Amino acid sequence: MKLIVISGRSGSGKSTALQALEDVGFYCIDNLPALLLPELVNQILTQQDHPPQLAVSIDARNLQSNLQRFPEVFLQLRQSGKVSCEILFLDSSETTLLKRYSATRRKHPLSDDQQGLQESISYERKLLEPLADLADIRIDTTRMSLYELRDSIKLRVAKRQEQALSIQVESFGFKHGVPLDVDFTYDVRCLPNPYWIPELRGHTGQEQPVIDFLDQQTEVQEMLADIIAYLEKWLPSFERNNRSYITIGIGCTGGQHRSVYISERLAGHFRTTMDNVHIRHRELS
Repeated sequence: MKLIVISGRSGSGKSTALQALEDVGFYCIDNLPALLLPELVNQILTQQDHPPQLAVSIDARNLQSNLQRFPEVFLQLRQSGKVSCEILFLDSSETTLLKRYSATRRKHPLSDDQQGLQESISYERKLLEPLADLADIRIDTTRMSLYELRDSIKLRVAKRQEQALSIQVESFGFKHGVPLDVDFTYDVRCLPNPYWIPELRGHTGQEQPVIDFLDQQTEVQEMLADIIAYLEKWLPSFERNNRSYITIGIGCTGGQHRSVYISERLAGHFRTTMDNVHIRHRELS
């Protein structure tokens, strides 16, 4: 049986992620007491018609002592070999979480007479550190719509084949901040910038005028070759070390031209040898 534990700060999209997995056939349980996970798995496995895929949400509504003990319980369950286990951790910037709560006027589960919204959001990060440290995949939902998050969960998590490494290449603009979930970050701001060519400024790195321009730049091709060489050398080591997910961030100034072009080229290259390669252009979405 495949088990996915979903966690993350309130407002980061846990309910959306759980619904996305339910849509593709997972048996889903929300707000499970953390230390009951092994018992739940054992009970489900005793059933002849048990579901092949299970997803549970574990969050800061748990007792703090249970969250601190969860890593020990989870690792024992993983080592038992009864189920294939992964942890998906969602997060957003604190500014975004504040805006989401202000927009919905919901009460944060940790807020009370002594602790306001901002303090609760910060405190929640500390409470969930034991789960965040164990996460197989982290997704930054700061600049994601609900539809993008659903698609990402279905493509990267639900459809990933066992033991297959999932790669996401994500372009972004440094002026909008570095994504929280990247494993490797490559800065391509040193490359020739199509933005300064008036006839290219309105195009993106997905469009032919910019592609033709960057195809002809020696530095661009050298940078691309160096990134590919590094990843081709080291990705197999991560895969042998049971790493399931890798997110590669490619950043330029605005996230419109150079980072988009390099990301497209990288994804295209690795799709020739790998099955689970995805691409996201944060500033274009």
